[in-house]
Amino acid sequence: MNNAKPLKVVIVEDEPHLADLHREFIEQHFHLRVAGIAATLEQARQLIEQHQPRLVLLDNYLPDGQGVTLIDDPLLKRFDCSVIFITAASDMQTCSHAMRSGALDYLLKPVFFHRLRASLERFMLLVQTMRQMTNVDQHALDKLFNLPASDAPPAPSTKGIESLTLTRVKRFFSDAPDRSWSVEQVVENVGISKTTGRRYLEYCVEIGFIGVEMQYGNIGHPRRLYRKISGL
Repeated sequence: MNNAKPLKVVIVEDEPHLADLHREFIEQHFHLRVAGIAATLEQARQLIEQHQPRLVLLDNYLPDGQGVTLIDDPLLKRFDCSVIFITAASDMQTCSHAMRSGALDYLLKPVFFHRLRASLERFMLLVQTMRQMTNVDQHALDKLFNLPASDAPPAPSTKGIESLTLTRVKRFFSDAPDRSWSVEQVVENVGISKTTGRRYLEYCVEIGFIGVEMQYGNIGHPRRLYRKISGL
C-alpha cells in the first residue's frame, strides 16, 4: 500500500488544537494525508465534495449542528467514505445512531492515541482487504472486526521525543503533583512551543505518567487539563 498515493482524510473538529494533534498523529504514523480541516458541518460538506476523502474523523458538537447528521448524508456514500467519530457525545442515542448508520468506530474524548491508532489500523486493514480480495474468508473478517479490541496497546512511539525535554516536562508535573495544567500553562513554564508541548503531553499520557481531565465550559468545547498520576 505504501507505493500508492496516501489516502485522503478530512478532519471535522472545531477545536483547532485537537484537529492539529490528530493531523500530526495520523500523518506521522499512517499512509494518510489530511486534505483539510473543517470547523463546521457546512465546511465539512465542501471539503468532502472537493477532495473526495476515504476517511472522515468526525466530532459531534459543531457550531452549526451535530456531526452525527453528516453520516447519513448521501455525499459520504457517493465517495465510499468511512467515518470515525471522535467526540464528547457519550449519550447512547448519538452512539447508536452513529453505529447504525455505518460508523467505522466511535471514540470518546479525551482520546488516547493507542486507541486512535487501533482504529486507524482497522481502517487501513479494511482498505487493504478491499484492494486485494474479491472474497473474504473468516480469518480476514475476524482481523477486520477484532482489531480495536486488542488487549495490549502498542508501545508509544518515541519519534520526536528528546530525553532532556521529556525530563523537563516530567519535572514540571512532579513539582506540583496535585495541580492540573492546561497546555498553555505547561509550554509557558517549560519554555517550549505549543506544538512541541502537545506532543510531549500526549506521550506522557500514553506512558501513564500524567492523566487527562476534561473541564467543561460551553457545551461541546471541553478544555483538556493534565495532572500527574499519583504514586509515580
